[in-house]
Amino acid sequence: MTTSASTSAPVFGALSSDNSSNGGESGLIVARHLDYTVPVGSQSLKILNDVSLEVSPAEVLAIVGPSGSGKTSLLMLLAGLERPTGGDITLNGQSLSGLSEDGLAELRRQAVGIVFQSFNLVPSVSALDNVSLALEIARPDLKLSECRTLAREALEEVGLGHRLEHRPSALSGGEQQRVGLARAMAARPRLLLADEPTGNLDQETGARVIELMFSLARKHKTAIILITHDPVLAKRADRMLTLSKGTILPPGTGAA
Repeated sequence: MTTSASTSAPVFGALSSDNSSNGGESGLIVARHLDYTVPVGSQSLKILNDVSLEVSPAEVLAIVGPSGSGKTSLLMLLAGLERPTGGDITLNGQSLSGLSEDGLAELRRQAVGIVFQSFNLVPSVSALDNVSLALEIARPDLKLSECRTLAREALEEVGLGHRLEHRPSALSGGEQQRVGLARAMAARPRLLLADEPTGNLDQETGARVIELMFSLARKHKTAIILITHDPVLAKRADRMLTLSKGTILPPGTGAA
């Protein structure tokens, strides 16, 4: 994929808490008039239409909506994993459209944590190594011993201090997702993106994971954008938006 510009400056340097450089935008992440269209054969399919949203530092935002409403596509755009066909996204004043693919990867590495529905753990290594490996990538300035110490602390924060050496196959679904949460939060990202993190869990386990996620994010002042189909879980967030047929609905409007 080609881009119009690249950046040689460290991306994380743009993520200051000082909002004076962000053109008056107060949000940690701001999306304006996003459109997203993908080719389907000889035709085009519009997935998102004029979507705008803003998330403040340390805010927890839940986005709900039926399957096919564009929730995961929106998260992919906000993570810089796909580029919109219209509109723009900024992270504390840094426009994603102004970054090269390497610049986007650097931004994700240093400022964004992601929690997946399917856990995405490395099956051949322990919980401790899963978190430590992620830290080695996110924080190349740290020694291996420092990464392992921080990984241990992150796993202890999610209640898995007694499961450090267990591989994913020896962990329950809820425990695997807690490893995923520890991995996402270990580098203390400013923004956590969670895509249906309870989709593979039973309701009770999912509720515990969500409560733990919110508690950790508030402790470390990390903003969350949570994609979920469950409005009950979403109501635990600070704010909830509904996405339907690629459009954010007005507050109080049910999904079509």
